[in-house]
Amino acid sequence: MQKILITTGIYPPDIGGPATYAKMLVDHWGDRATVVTYTKVLRRFPKPFRQLIYLWKTWRHSAGVDAVYSLSALGTGVATIWVARWRRKPFFVRVVGDRVWEDAINQGKTPLLIGDFQKTKRGWRQRLQVKVCQRAHAVIVPSAYLKRLVQGWGIAPEKIKIIPNSVEIPAFLETKEEARTALGIHGKIILSAGRLVPWKGFRLLIKLMPELLKLNPFFRLVIVGEGPDREHLAAMIKNLNVQQKVFLVGKKSSSELARYVRAAELFVLNTGYEGFSHQILEAMAAGVPVVTTNVGGNPELLRQGENGFMVKYNDEFNLLEAIKTLWQSPELREKFIEEGKKIASQFTVARMIQETETILHT
Repeated sequence: MQKILITTGIYPPDIGGPATYAKMLVDHWGDRATVVTYTKVLRRFPKPFRQLIYLWKTWRHSAGVDAVYSLSALGTGVATIWVARWRRKPFFVRVVGDRVWEDAINQGKTPLLIGDFQKTKRGWRQRLQVKVCQRAHAVIVPSAYLKRLVQGWGIAPEKIKIIPNSVEIPAFLETKEEARTALGIHGKIILSAGRLVPWKGFRLLIKLMPELLKLNPFFRLVIVGEGPDREHLAAMIKNLNVQQKVFLVGKKSSSELARYVRAAELFVLNTGYEGFSHQILEAMAAGVPVVTTNVGGNPELLRQGENGFMVKYNDEFNLLEAIKTLWQSPELREKFIEEGKKIASQFTVARMIQETETILHT
C-alpha cells in the first residue's frame, strides 16, 4: 500500500467520529499512515496562527507520501488541498455532512433543517466547501443520502464514492444488569446519544418521559453527549421533575458508550438529520432494538417493522406509539434484535478499510 497523510481536526485522546475513524485507519495501516491534527497546545493559539501552524505541519509531514486524505471539506480540508497542489499529490476528502449548515444551526443563524438549507443562497464558506470537493480526486461519503447531498453541490456523481461506516461487534463480558450497576443507573434504560443540539430531538424525548413512565415506572432515559443545548435540556428535566428518571451523562469515549449501549433496553434517536448513524449501527450490533426517524441515511440501515421503527422527526404521537409498541411486544423486540445484528454484521472494519484503500490507490 502507498503512504497516506491523513489530516483531521481531532484524534485520540479526543472523542468524536473523525477521531475514531482516523485511529481505525492508523491501526490498520501502521507506519504507512501519518496523521496531522490539532494538538491541545496548538488549539491555544489564536485562530489565524493556529491555521498557519497547521498548514506548516501538513506541508512538513506530506513529504514522501503518495496521497493526502482530509477528513473534512472545511478547516483541515482547505489546508490539505493547498499542500496537495504544492506537492503534486492526489487529494481525497471525506464528507459526512454539511459543515456550514451544522455551524449555522448550532450558532442560531438558521432554523432550517439540512434539506431546506441546501436551497438557500450559498455564502463564501459553502462555496469554499464545494471548491475543496471539486478539486478532490474523489469525495468519500458514508451513505447514498450523502452522495445525493454532495451531488447537489455540483460535484460529478462519478467522483463521489460511498464507503459506509463500520462497526466492531462487541464481545460483552457483563450482563445488562452488571452494566447498569457499573454505571450506577438502575431500571430499564432508554438510550439516546449525539451532540446536544436542537435538531437531535432530545427535547421531545424528555417531554415524553412522563408518558413513558406511565407505561413503565422503571424507565430511565439516558442521553450521552455534550453540546450547546445542555442547559436547556437540564432546565426541562427540572421543570418536569424527572431528575431521578432522566440523565445527561456527558460525552463518552467509544468504550464508555459501548457500556451504555450494553445496559440499554431500547435505543431511540429522534433526529432531524443523520448522514449515516454510527450510533444506530452500534446499537444493532449490540442487540439493542432501535426506534429512530426516516431522515438522511437512516432508511439505508433500517427496514420498517423488520429491524426497527422509523417515524417522522419530532412526531410526538408516533414516536410515543413506536416506543410503546416495541416495549409491549417482546417477540417484536427479539425480531428487531436478530435482524439488526444481521445488518450490522455487513459493516465490518475490514470491508471499510479495503474499500478505502481501493479508492486511495486510484
